[in-house]
Amino acid sequence: MNADLVIVGAGLFGLTIAQQAAECAGARVEIIDVRSHIGGNVYSYIDEETGAEIHQYGAHLFHTSTKRVWDYVNRFTAFTDYVHRVYATHDGEVYPLPINLGTINQFFRAAYTPAEARQLIAEQAGELAGTDPTNLNDKGIQLIGRPLYEAFIKNYTAKQWQTDPAELPASIIKRLPVRFNYDNRYFKDTWEGLPRDGYTAWMERMIDDPRIHVTLGTDFFDESQPLNKKALRAAGTPVVYTGPIDRYFGYELGDLKWRTVDFKEVRYDEDDHFGCPVMNFSDADVPYT
Repeated sequence: MNADLVIVGAGLFGLTIAQQAAECAGARVEIIDVRSHIGGNVYSYIDEETGAEIHQYGAHLFHTSTKRVWDYVNRFTAFTDYVHRVYATHDGEVYPLPINLGTINQFFRAAYTPAEARQLIAEQAGELAGTDPTNLNDKGIQLIGRPLYEAFIKNYTAKQWQTDPAELPASIIKRLPVRFNYDNRYFKDTWEGLPRDGYTAWMERMIDDPRIHVTLGTDFFDESQPLNKKALRAAGTPVVYTGPIDRYFGYELGDLKWRTVDFKEVRYDEDDHFGCPVMNFSDADVPYT
């Protein structure tokens, strides 16, 4: 092997490092990935039946307020004008998210002004107002009041984490957006969109450089293949590792509690089943998010 740098993981971070190392330092880069494709969790492919782009590991939405980042990614792909908007079904009714003045007025069957809505939410925080809760449950009540929290956040979070929110840290929800206007755009970043040709085409362009080579289906921890952890350390080859950190250290401190999502594919006859990009189901009696 004559690479100057080995990168473990062909995801967005690993490919960015590879592209910059080759371009800025003239480095010869070898990328390995245990999967059969590049792109990591943002990998996508075109569905033959519908022509739709499928994000195999869940939806990935690109957004940034950093011009340097936006200029960089636009070197490799153009973006659509997609704007992410989310809705939630609660108790048989659809509401806009993140929680905004529209959500509040619809939920309480009211016509509050922003000032009136702020006062209402503060009152509904009850004894938790002005405190600094350490668990997610109490922090959620403090941020948006008990009625809205229990309707839209509590059960959804319990399903998402498979844990009682009272046992989760407050840090998970501290940045929960609450808007006292009718803006239901999910992200507030300056730039937002989806890669026009899909994520995989974007990733392929990033590493379209003769100094970058990719080897797929290769396990960094498999000592039967040459690009393994032990051999590379012995050779003193610089490595950028982007995989699970607990596995890198041989689980010497135990397994980290990684969270994931299980996907079940359902195909509908109509072109647009929900009428929006994402529909959350926030009630406990619906067994999915």
